[in-house]
Amino acid sequence: MKLPNYLVLYLLFILIGCSDYQKALKTEDQGLKIKFAQSLYEDGKYRKASQLYEQLKSSYRGKPQLERIVFFYANSLLETKNYILAAYEFETFIKAYPKSQKADEAYFLMAHAYYMTSPNFSLDQSDTYEALDKLQDYINRFPESERMERANTMVQELRVKTERKGFETAKQYNTIRDYKAAIKALDNFIADNPGTSYREGALFVQFSALTTLAINSVAYKKENRLEDAKSKFKNFERLYPQSTHMKDAQKLLKDIEQEILTFASN
Repeated sequence: MKLPNYLVLYLLFILIGCSDYQKALKTEDQGLKIKFAQSLYEDGKYRKASQLYEQLKSSYRGKPQLERIVFFYANSLLETKNYILAAYEFETFIKAYPKSQKADEAYFLMAHAYYMTSPNFSLDQSDTYEALDKLQDYINRFPESERMERANTMVQELRVKTERKGFETAKQYNTIRDYKAAIKALDNFIADNPGTSYREGALFVQFSALTTLAINSVAYKKENRLEDAKSKFKNFERLYPQSTHMKDAQKLLKDIEQEILTFASN
């Protein structure tokens, strides 16, 4: 079957392109290689560009051109989602060229690479904390940067993620009925994250855990725990009178009051 002319031309173009790329990989002409790498980079062919830049790094070691090569190599890695290696290469660039005109951008892109390694909130958040450290360092170093708004947005996104992780971890103790651990963990969470959007939920879960613990306590501990739970409700009601948890909280309060009446009559 004869192929249409446009398809023949397209395949020919692809083959020529591949041939040129293979030649660039093998050539000893470093000037030609660097021009071809830059052309690929500008065309958005970052994977191929990164392979050429990787070769060029050793060829231009100690030469002025290395600054551009390392920067574009690092950014090619970032564009191909090779975030860990990209972060490493940007860090190498920053250490080697601290006064570069690209220092601000390189530091931001390094922090961005770390940001992209941050996993889902349900997983270990070590990489998230690493990204937060890098972003905060960037903000401190370049307070007047045009990238400041984006950096602050990323910091906020990561903080919300770590807060959710902390909240869900603390809440899990309540789910498995380890109420004492839940109360303590939620206390720590609230203290460590005073401005968190999860504070309302944390206070409600803590009140729920304290209520269940109080109701199921032995006699000599029950009265004090019931009063503590009642006090928690008052605090929750004062802080969040329109809470979506209020109906559930009020039901728990009725249980507390009934237990107090029963306890007093015995």
